[in-house]
Amino acid sequence: MLSSRARYATRAILDLSLEYGKGAIQIQDIADRQNIPVKFLQQILVALKMTGFVSSRKGPGGGYLLAMAPKEITLGAVVRAMDGPIAPISCVSVTKFSECGCPNPEVCSLRNTFKEARDAISEVLDKTTFAELTDRQLAAIDSISRSLDYVI
Repeated sequence: MLSSRARYATRAILDLSLEYGKGAIQIQDIADRQNIPVKFLQQILVALKMTGFVSSRKGPGGGYLLAMAPKEITLGAVVRAMDGPIAPISCVSVTKFSECGCPNPEVCSLRNTFKEARDAISEVLDKTTFAELTDRQLAAIDSISRSLDYVI
């Protein structure tokens, strides 16, 4: 399960992706649109800046913007930057492996199943870019707005 920090970070990156190319976005605007507490968002954006996903500008017209194009940022990279390994247990982690203590790890059906889960989640998150998520978001918004029928 994702932490609140990772969930908010992915929403902040999605928001910045939707605004990509429009200049720096003020933190209050992101917080308002994404329903994220401003103080928590400040901490998250600092972490995203330190990991190279966002940059900031000070002064008038300042705020945050993506440090790279949305097509270069994967959902998996952002989740790992905020929460660490995606593996549900340490003995199947690629980056933070440690033995879990089972008596026969090479034949452990739990380990094999958790590895399958890790691989499936990683495959989806690592191939999904924020450009794709932006396209999906805009298509969903467009679909909803086309389906609304106003009667006066």
